[in-house]
Amino acid sequence: MTGTGLAALGAAGAVLLVAGYALGRLTGRRGARRDLDLGTPVERATFHTLHTASLAAPPLRAGLTEDTARKAARRLRSLLGTEALCLTDREKVLAWDGPGLDHHEEPVLLRVAEMLESGRGLSVRTACDDLKCPLRWAVVAPLTGEDGVLGALVAYGSQESAVLVRAATEVARWVSVQLELAELDRSRTRLIEAEIRALRAQISPHFIFNSLAAIASFVRTDPERARELLLEFADFTRYSFRRHGDFTHLADELRSIEQYLALAGARFGDRLKVTLQIAPEVLPVTLPFLCLQPLVENAVKHGLEDSRTECRVTIAARDAGSEAVVTIEDDGVGMDPAALRRILSGERREGSGIGLSNVDERLRQAYGDDHGLVVETGVGAGMKITVRIPKYRAGVHRDATG
Repeated sequence: MTGTGLAALGAAGAVLLVAGYALGRLTGRRGARRDLDLGTPVERATFHTLHTASLAAPPLRAGLTEDTARKAARRLRSLLGTEALCLTDREKVLAWDGPGLDHHEEPVLLRVAEMLESGRGLSVRTACDDLKCPLRWAVVAPLTGEDGVLGALVAYGSQESAVLVRAATEVARWVSVQLELAELDRSRTRLIEAEIRALRAQISPHFIFNSLAAIASFVRTDPERARELLLEFADFTRYSFRRHGDFTHLADELRSIEQYLALAGARFGDRLKVTLQIAPEVLPVTLPFLCLQPLVENAVKHGLEDSRTECRVTIAARDAGSEAVVTIEDDGVGMDPAALRRILSGERREGSGIGLSNVDERLRQAYGDDHGLVVETGVGAGMKITVRIPKYRAGVHRDATG
């Protein structure tokens, strides 16, 4: 079983155990209001436990801080039905729910330090001198993450209870699972940011140099065109190096492509022929950032830079029901299909710029293996690349930005 499976199993066990503890607390109270639900006491206790756990999970998924601990502590105390509950990091109390903070804060930190030193949870008497204080027994359970023990969950009872020890320990494990998921979310965010930085670093330096050189060539002969091209270059680089979002809209990607083609046209002149066939209804579709522009750059490179004749590039985007289908076709030198297969499989390295394999991999990651690039080519036969983009896919639309 995988680590995720074990974590899920442990979390389920925690819920069931706490449901049993909650059932004991509910049925043990004399004069408690009779629940009007038609379910059995076990079913009601289980529902109460699951509902309370669902309310405690969101703040914990943001990590262990004073703010998230404060939001979660009340829910966790309700989950366990304890006299008081606190959450700590390795050095201080982050949140306390219930009575006793005024005279139990220092003792609990000593117990947490003892737990950190031994690496094991504790179940101890509080030795409180206040006869009116209900906190007579404390269970100190570790909260763990990828880097070891992050802090502790401390549950207080009015008397020693083996069931409370087990329930508090299992809830601490459930909290630890939420904290580990928070760490995974942060790791995923850092990975995505690193991938985008690497992606930007792969934008062809030759294209940037050639664009600036083309602009410079018009400074004296056609200053107005030089100005327009400079604005296109500024917009293109601003989009390519934007600071947020690993997804974008098709309209924004096509606008970037138009800017790229304007700069390429300044360099190649009448040798570059471009045809655009775009269905307006697909413009709002979301797709991975910088996944079409590299394909257009590839078409221009193989169509013009590798030959001395003119090249026609056709870019089409059409509505296909649940998908948008984008094709980028050139009549350039083409490629040996065997060589292309080696490139897409990673066996062969590509030249400068963002390669086909990069785009193919990111499309598969976003939409699944059946949405990789479809490439039709042959030596001397040009190249046609087809991209199928689902209009709706969970997790894809939430952070698309223009």
